[in-house]
Amino acid sequence: MNVLIEKFMNYLQYEKNLALNTQESYNRDLRQFKEYIIKNNIYDVASVNKTFIITYLMYQQKKGRSASTISRSLASLRSFFQFLLNNRIIDEDPTLNLQSPKQEKKIPKILTPKEVEILLNQPKTDNAKGIRDKAMLELLYAAGVRVSELISLDLDDINIEMGYINCSKDSLNERVIPIGKIAIEILSIYINEYRESFIKDSTEISLFVNHHGRRLTRQGFWKIIKSYTDKANINKKITPHTLRHSFAAHLLENGADLKSVQEMLGHSDISSTQIYTQITKNKIKDVYKKTHPRA
Repeated sequence: MNVLIEKFMNYLQYEKNLALNTQESYNRDLRQFKEYIIKNNIYDVASVNKTFIITYLMYQQKKGRSASTISRSLASLRSFFQFLLNNRIIDEDPTLNLQSPKQEKKIPKILTPKEVEILLNQPKTDNAKGIRDKAMLELLYAAGVRVSELISLDLDDINIEMGYINCSKDSLNERVIPIGKIAIEILSIYINEYRESFIKDSTEISLFVNHHGRRLTRQGFWKIIKSYTDKANINKKITPHTLRHSFAAHLLENGADLKSVQEMLGHSDISSTQIYTQITKNKIKDVYKKTHPRA
């Protein structure tokens, strides 16, 4: 099965041209499935039937996997078996007509504007690392981008004069996001005065680089934001995605229309954006209860 997974991964990379993170998710899901079928003494993928797939999904559920994780796993298997069917490696697709488990959409945790301000003010701006880190945090909140998009940015993806960034690398549709004056100011300082101190190779095009002069990784950024959240002493679990959630919720709270927020976030389905309206509704209810004489 290793050879088949490798062929499928090559197909995703070279023919489908999927984003690296998406490829990694497919690979991880398929490797987990491979381990499961070997444990069940199945060595020929053509022997996998619909009943076995259902059993595997139930196994994941018993292991405590969330509905979203199981749905993603099924989607990976569906794509894999469709690939095998199209290449005549199997005669039937065992995932055909299988339904994904219903997912409960959890309301995302967000920071208040004051908490965002506290977090974004943690980096010291009297040194190169502090300037770089503040530029990243400000941009993360200013544009609501994903971490993968943040670290994928190149110098020519940002237009300081016009005040926007281009996040279209992993998308067929152009996605240009405006950024505010605070983010523009710190980015300008970083690019013009401090980025050079990190660079070891003059041909490096990455916007944000590490102390080795190479593109910053997801793991590197996670360590950075964790260090600042610890210093901020905010009594909430904060991840890089928390700033993206806060970006969307704060825009809607201040009157932004749902369609514009959807486009800035890069959601293909507006239902993914609508979850943030629940946050604003809950906030209105809280305000009503606290302020109305007969609440």
